[in-house]
Amino acid sequence: MIITTKALTVLPHSGLRTTHRSLLARLRHYFKNMLCPDLHPPATVRGMKLLDRSAFSKTIKVPHLLVPKDKNLNDICRASKKYLLKMERYKPVITEQYKITLHPLAVQKWEDLADLNLEKLDIGSEALVWEEIQLKYENWKYDEIFKAVLPADKEALSSFSKIGHIIHLNLKDHLLPYKELIGQVICDKIADCRTVVNKSLSIDNTYRNFQMELLCGEPDYRVSVKENACLFEFDFSKVYWNPRLSTEHEKIVKMLAKTDTLFDLYAGVGPFTVPAARRGCKVLANDLNPDSYEALVNNCALNKVSKHVTCHNKDAVDFIKHEVKQALLEKCTDESMEGDIHITMNLPAMAVEHLVHFPGLLKDEDVVLRKQPLVHVYCFAKGVEDKKQIARELVEHWLGTDVTDKLKEIAFVRNVAPNKDMMRVSFYLTEDLLLGRTAVKKRQHEEEDLPQLEEAKRPCNSNDNNKPTE
Repeated sequence: MIITTKALTVLPHSGLRTTHRSLLARLRHYFKNMLCPDLHPPATVRGMKLLDRSAFSKTIKVPHLLVPKDKNLNDICRASKKYLLKMERYKPVITEQYKITLHPLAVQKWEDLADLNLEKLDIGSEALVWEEIQLKYENWKYDEIFKAVLPADKEALSSFSKIGHIIHLNLKDHLLPYKELIGQVICDKIADCRTVVNKSLSIDNTYRNFQMELLCGEPDYRVSVKENACLFEFDFSKVYWNPRLSTEHEKIVKMLAKTDTLFDLYAGVGPFTVPAARRGCKVLANDLNPDSYEALVNNCALNKVSKHVTCHNKDAVDFIKHEVKQALLEKCTDESMEGDIHITMNLPAMAVEHLVHFPGLLKDEDVVLRKQPLVHVYCFAKGVEDKKQIARELVEHWLGTDVTDKLKEIAFVRNVAPNKDMMRVSFYLTEDLLLGRTAVKKRQHEEEDLPQLEEAKRPCNSNDNNKPTE
């Protein structure tokens, strides 16, 4: 037998050596089961488009250990734990019969149980027998079902998101003929799942909500989820929520001190705003989507942080020019302010474009700024070149100036599609920049923009937003 962790190749196992058996014992049961053809679902289910659960039934012979009833069954079970046949909804130990079902790859002959020292317990080779068992649809996990049913020569269902009771899929075109079966299997196999949806079109860049198709279950899109010790409630069909961003939300919130202030320009339902307010920060939050705004207000109340948050339902440009400008004048000139100012701009498809409104935002104001706000702007960097350099060029293009002396960090957030990453650029807004003293480059005509700038402005297509990363 030859085993690799990325691609599993199996040769006839009649001469399975001890080293290979030990390696098998260390592998997860999913891989062990998939290495054994007898434990696969029936080959006849390949290509099934309408789920027929009865078609998965099969009878196979597997090794069993018959324990004499004068022996301690629990001791034998503990000793043979790594040899047990473990499948979904299958009990490898039949207590009343003193029978233990063993894995057919791990145990092929009596000598494979040598390390159990059964002879010392007066258990001989006659205790090892091969008997038939019945496997059914219930005995396989969803990924084992999909591996057996979906086209073997094409990419399988790679990932999905779980948002409360909703499973959110992003099916490739070749999987669409199987979408009803996929929805039913997921509903059957994933705990607490009541609704399965597939993202049918691109994200609307105005309100950032998914257009979805119900595949299975209830058309109930009201969910309650926990992230970073906060509770969020919202209608998933009307707002944007991506659980794969939880790590990034946590990273930013951990940068904040109790005395800091956060301006959250595209706040959504509050994944930055609410945990920041729980830390004691003052937050000025905004979102254009009325449904997101409503959920944001409710989530602040739900988490008892409303006194720390001021919510707005405005276009981000207007929010920058009025609320952010006024707040910067008040806070950046306040000698008594102890904390720092952070600005989150998490709308990667177009946030960099809104950077044009910061240079000279406080122009003609006769003030001395005692704080330099730290901006965390997100963008999509596409290409085979250095993604950090691409992200930096995007920021510098729209900001109109070099950020070398202003840069805190450029961080990878997640992979969105092949050669397309979501990045975060964190940089300081200096006094010279805000007061208009920094020379800002005039941007070239639209058709002369960098190719990646055009890419960044496009709506996210159906294959861009559900890749597993975090």
